[in-house]
Amino acid sequence: MNLIFRMLYIIIRSFFCERIEADNFISELSLRVLPNDIDINLHMNNGRYLTICDLNRVDVFARSGLLKAMFKRNWIPVIAEHTMNYKKPLNIFERYEVKLQVTHWDEKYFYMKHTFHKGERIVAEGTSKGCVYARGVGVVKPVDALAAVEQDRTK
Repeated sequence: MNLIFRMLYIIIRSFFCERIEADNFISELSLRVLPNDIDINLHMNNGRYLTICDLNRVDVFARSGLLKAMFKRNWIPVIAEHTMNYKKPLNIFERYEVKLQVTHWDEKYFYMKHTFHKGERIVAEGTSKGCVYARGVGVVKPVDALAAVEQDRTK
């Protein structure tokens, strides 16, 4: 994974950040476009936006307790669908903020909104849906995943 250092930073950072509760799954990160983020046009590669969204999800997992619940039960997170609309480029070394908000969930998926902005200007936005998957069993219902988080908190 070419973002291993950013991911480790996010996980370590999560120990010092406020806990995220199930009624308010929001992650906001402040990042900078690094040389390994750019494409031949010297702006952030379109695929990198999707990878940065993964960092937001790791932040939510870690700060909500879902990461611990997944490790404990041998579950894995899976993205089933992701869309992104690009409005303005992010150039090398520019600072930007990215926000993930889990808007709702149903019997199978968590639904998320992603927003990249530079100052007050939105430069990209998109949506994704993802689930928690138990190997050999299938999709874990979101309510069951959240119940596992609560169960782990009370121990």
